[in-house]
Amino acid sequence: MFGNLFNNKLNLRLSFLFLFLVILDQITKALVTFFFELYESISILPFFNLTFVVNYGFAFGLFNKPSLNQILVSIVILIIILYFLYLLMKTQDKIFQLTLVIILAGAIGNFIDRIYRGFVVDFIDIYIGKFHWPAFNIADSCVTLGFVIMMINILFLNKKL
Repeated sequence: MFGNLFNNKLNLRLSFLFLFLVILDQITKALVTFFFELYESISILPFFNLTFVVNYGFAFGLFNKPSLNQILVSIVILIIILYFLYLLMKTQDKIFQLTLVIILAGAIGNFIDRIYRGFVVDFIDIYIGKFHWPAFNIADSCVTLGFVIMMINILFLNKKL
């Protein structure tokens, strides 16, 4: 099943990209949890803070309540991860492979948090005036970027899945 994963340079590069993104995500989260108290915030730029918050729900704080919800969320995410792994093994489209690797790195990064900590660590706080985007992390950025690239590929480059 995974026999041809490292058979070519592209797959090797995608594997390294995947590992880099997951490790970067986990290191940044570890640094935030080590150096910040919960809800502590420092201003970096006029529109950007580092703010330590936790997320028990889906992306951007949806359904963010500690409860049995965590188990449901984790199961749904695991199913999505397995489906994306299946797609990655089946596709030959290079751009689609790249987007799947980026999305999977983000999904795995947050999944590790859910299993290890029981919640996801968020810390990137972008805002304009008093209007804040929900805090997010590197993993969330990977998922979002992967989907944006995928949609551009489908809509404007007319690539079919």
